[in-house]
Amino acid sequence: MKTTPVANVRILLVDDNRDGLVVRRSLLEELGYCVEISGNGEDALRLFEAARFDVVVTDYKMPRMNGAELIEQIRKVDPNARVILLSGFVDPLGLTEQNTGADTVVEKSAREPVHLVRAVRRLLNRTALRKPAAIEMTGSAVREPGTLTRNLAH
Repeated sequence: MKTTPVANVRILLVDDNRDGLVVRRSLLEELGYCVEISGNGEDALRLFEAARFDVVVTDYKMPRMNGAELIEQIRKVDPNARVILLSGFVDPLGLTEQNTGADTVVEKSAREPVHLVRAVRRLLNRTALRKPAAIEMTGSAVREPGTLTRNLAH
């Protein structure tokens, strides 16, 4: 299996839960990654705009700016950014790559560390550029795959 050298790989971790940040940071730093942390979406966006990150890992449920909103803003800065969304509510909220803009959605669970490390490695080995999200036009509404139809008239 091809492995990516981790020297100089920078990861931005975003979560309003300080304990979650500390645990994930420790895990990723133990593997040799350089990790910066942010406790909210606004600060994370400022960090992302000011510096280069190879991967962004963000929680979904945060005050003021949730993970999907952060991803939307990150994609405006860099459409090819590698982004992982974490959530304990993947199934109840129906969170998918298609409706969040993330490259990978990882559920917070006992197996999260294994899935997170695997997702980071996979994204770092990705060579193809991200495909733009497909949007279907249906009359006066726009529907992104996997989402409810939104009426553009309002």
